[in-house]
Amino acid sequence: MDSRRVVVTGASSGIGAATVRLFRQHGWDVVGVARRTDRLKALADETGASVFTADLTDQQQVDSLREFVAAGGPIHGLVNNAGGAFGMESVEESDPDDWTRMFDVNVVAVKRVITALLPLLRDGARAGGHADILTVTSIAGHLPYEGGGGYNGSKFAAHAMVGVLRLELNGEPIRVLEVAPGMVRTDEFSVKRFGGDSERADAVYAGVDNPLTAEDIAEVIVLAMELPGHVNLDLITVKPLAQAAPHKVARKPLTPKG
Repeated sequence: MDSRRVVVTGASSGIGAATVRLFRQHGWDVVGVARRTDRLKALADETGASVFTADLTDQQQVDSLREFVAAGGPIHGLVNNAGGAFGMESVEESDPDDWTRMFDVNVVAVKRVITALLPLLRDGARAGGHADILTVTSIAGHLPYEGGGGYNGSKFAAHAMVGVLRLELNGEPIRVLEVAPGMVRTDEFSVKRFGGDSERADAVYAGVDNPLTAEDIAEVIVLAMELPGHVNLDLITVKPLAQAAPHKVARKPLTPKG
């Protein structure tokens, strides 16, 4: 068959940009989607990917994305990577506006994109035997932790939505996959969470032996989507070896006892 085609959201930095690069290295046609045109242009120049600027919390812009993607034909994969965390205050003290932002980008925007692109994924499945919807959630969507109320809530909701979608698409050749990373050190995630406080963001990773990188998660995403079409990795939880749980992280070199 011809080259497979995938849409990757949140493509301007971090996991999304790394995923675009790796898919291109593996010969996929890629449409990278994000809000920042300048970064997308640089990524397109570097990789040869197609790009589209859109705020996925805006339905009109999602509709425009669908039209852009449809003009290029069917797609065989969708990677829902766009998302974010805002604040680490308690449930009592956190800002409801931060919660609204997180649910909008981590849950509702993902639903918007799935609804918009599912017909094109069905076309891709007809042509190529199967198609994939892969959503990047978080271990925060499986295990709560103090200070994570809004982010936990939005990622629990995303995890539930993915589970419902898998049930609803049963009987169609469309895999529904979830990648739930733990501690991943990227240029922007923690800095945004702490309102631009880079010192506080750096403290998250202090002493941790090899936190995951964006490239590590990209490897997992591409591996999952390149497996034979009948193999469905429903849920992939991936953490650095130093992290046993959100609240249990070794902040020292990893060495055998004794």
